[in-house]
Amino acid sequence: MAKAGMARTRHLLLLRHAKSSWDDEALADFDRPLAPRGLKAAPRMGQEIARRGWLPELVYVSPAARTRETWQLASADWPAPLPQASFHDSIYGALANDLFALTRSAPQEIGSLLVIGHNPGLEIFAAQLAGPGSEADAVQSLEEKFPSGALARFEFEGGWNELRPGSARLTHCIRPRELG
Repeated sequence: MAKAGMARTRHLLLLRHAKSSWDDEALADFDRPLAPRGLKAAPRMGQEIARRGWLPELVYVSPAARTRETWQLASADWPAPLPQASFHDSIYGALANDLFALTRSAPQEIGSLLVIGHNPGLEIFAAQLAGPGSEADAVQSLEEKFPSGALARFEFEGGWNELRPGSARLTHCIRPRELG
């Protein structure tokens, strides 16, 4: 346990995969690629993350095609070396509880984590995480809709293993269409 006044502020970024394609009905859901709109939105969201200085130290990615593509495109313009990305089967089809468990298992030396996943689990996780001190506009935006390509940013004090519902401040909720 950290001494009083020694708590470390951590940052959690939740990125929903960019818009995916439904063109090929023969493809399994897991294998669906990004749609043209998603191919444009993912790099823009990555550039916004970099522009704001929110580059993560570690990235957890669903192994589905559309989340892997989102990661590749979002990080394409980031400075080297890129953060380590690890692919977690548990993110595909994850419920909020699964995402809490995964996030709580993050190494304690990591200060900033990005999770790239899917709805409805990611949106429910974000809504449950947002606690006192969250930005009202960001909360309202998240409650309205967490569309493909959207990013939610949280801050909290303490260790990853202490993350609980309502324990983080939602500071931003950014949708691709807001980036022009």
